Amino acid sequence: MNTLTFKPKLFSTFRHYDRKQFTTDLLAGIIVGIVALPLAIAFGIASGVTPEKGIITAIVAGLLVSVFGGSKVQIGGPTGAFIIIIYGIIQQYGFEGLTIATLMAGVFLIMFGVLHLGTIIKYIPYPIVVGFTSGIALTIFTTQIKDLFGLTMANVPSDFIEKWIAYIGSLPTIDWWSAGVGIGSVAIIALWPKLFNFSLFTSHLSLLRKLPGSLIAIIVMTIGALLLKQYMGVTSIETIGDRFSISSQLPGAQVPALSWDVIKGLVSPAITIAILGAIESLLSATVADGVIGDRHDSNTELIAQGMANLASPLFGGIPATGAIARTMTNINNGGRTPVAGIVHAAVLLLIFLFLMPLAQYIPMACLAGVLVIVSYNMSGWRSFLSILKNPKSDVIVLWVTFLLTVIFDLTIAIEVGLICACLLFMRRMAETTDVKVISDEINPEEEDSDFELGNLEHLTIPDGVEVYEINGPYFFGAGNRFEEIMGVLRHQRQHPKVRIIRMRKVPFVDSTGIHNLTNLCLMSQGEGIQVVLSGVNPKVQAVLHKAGFDKLLGEDNICPHINNALERAQQLI
Repeated sequence: MNTLTFKPKLFSTFRHYDRKQFTTDLLAGIIVGIVALPLAIAFGIASGVTPEKGIITAIVAGLLVSVFGGSKVQIGGPTGAFIIIIYGIIQQYGFEGLTIATLMAGVFLIMFGVLHLGTIIKYIPYPIVVGFTSGIALTIFTTQIKDLFGLTMANVPSDFIEKWIAYIGSLPTIDWWSAGVGIGSVAIIALWPKLFNFSLFTSHLSLLRKLPGSLIAIIVMTIGALLLKQYMGVTSIETIGDRFSISSQLPGAQVPALSWDVIKGLVSPAITIAILGAIESLLSATVADGVIGDRHDSNTELIAQGMANLASPLFGGIPATGAIARTMTNINNGGRTPVAGIVHAAVLLLIFLFLMPLAQYIPMACLAGVLVIVSYNMSGWRSFLSILKNPKSDVIVLWVTFLLTVIFDLTIAIEVGLICACLLFMRRMAETTDVKVISDEINPEEEDSDFELGNLEHLTIPDGVEVYEINGPYFFGAGNRFEEIMGVLRHQRQHPKVRIIRMRKVPFVDSTGIHNLTNLCLMSQGEGIQVVLSGVNPKVQAVLHKAGFDKLLGEDNICPHINNALERAQQLI
């Protein structure tokens, strides 16, 4: 076990930090803070909590991830991926249950980092990541239909299919003013970046390019809704203030009441939060590395994410992770150190303290429009379609994960998706291991560069000797396959006096491989056949020595080269 390495990037960046870099980080942090504002509000409301809880999460998690994280440019906070999980936990366990689950997820994330699981988590199969990301995106889009069109519904079913049936039944209740606000918000956010393709805007309004389309949509639609209400008497456009009471006071830290029964019941959702948070944060950090030419410390990043998820719920926040969109915004605006992330958290804190009451005037349809764009960007439909052209096994994992995420929930999707991926991995690994029978002679010209012969001459296999070669890892997937192949070969061929098994291309062996190899040796001895092992590499030989193969076969029957094994076989004959 490697020793714990916790090296936050913030402290190493200060060695060569200067005023020029601070100025760039300051500007990037301010812009990212402005970008994060509408997203934090929208994610909070969509998750089933009040808008200020989304901002508190962005402040607390954003600060801790930047101060203690393993990436120079990672921006932490609430993300769309958690919306469905958070909403489901609140429905089943209440907000206190969410708080406990988030605290537990924080502990799990710290454990992942301490146990050096960061590099492993990064290699979760791509079809699983795309499957549940696309599934989450579709689910988020589905949850926003009511607010986007201002539908009048007594309650919205939680089931995906039932939800759409209820929407279709409520179509006659569309509020066209709300629908106009929602669709108008989508249009503004989608078209805002393209507006600056014209030279007129590029030269004179370059500062506006920095502002996010979501913020422009909120400002325009909020002012529009106020004017419609003031001068045209339009009161049907629901706002945040109609649904929530807004507070700009920072909450004090509160520790929820913990009991063993509650903790046991929340293990599954807590693990889901931790795994999803780990995947998303490390994916974001990896993407950022490719842009800035740096290398993040995945285990330090996981520990920082764990600290953020321990602190956020204590102040009334929700789960948080690294946010790809905000991280890329940070990079594109010149952020190159964690100082930009700290500035982003400070900007959000100032907005929360002095401007939060204004959030009550934001139309709910406008926030729904923001989340529609978020779900589209999150869907990764191009990646989804490209995977459909891959091998069937990848397509199966993709569809299983996607459909389970949409129809059931993300917890089941991740669990089943990982199981499918593991089974397919075992199958593929087993297929890479084959057994070759060498009947008459060994030709050195057919051997590869690591040929184990002491001299490069044709070696004739004596009568009464069989030579088998295992190519590939000898683990639990391949071990059973090798045993089956050997069983078939034993019935097809006459019983020899000596059976040589070449293992020069076996990089490792596990307990199942040892078990199967032991059975083969015992069965061969029962048939009066002596087994000789050839070309066993030192690592595999050490494992076999621990398992007692030197006593089972005799040390003389474990040979370093094939020529030694053939000489030994000649002696035995």
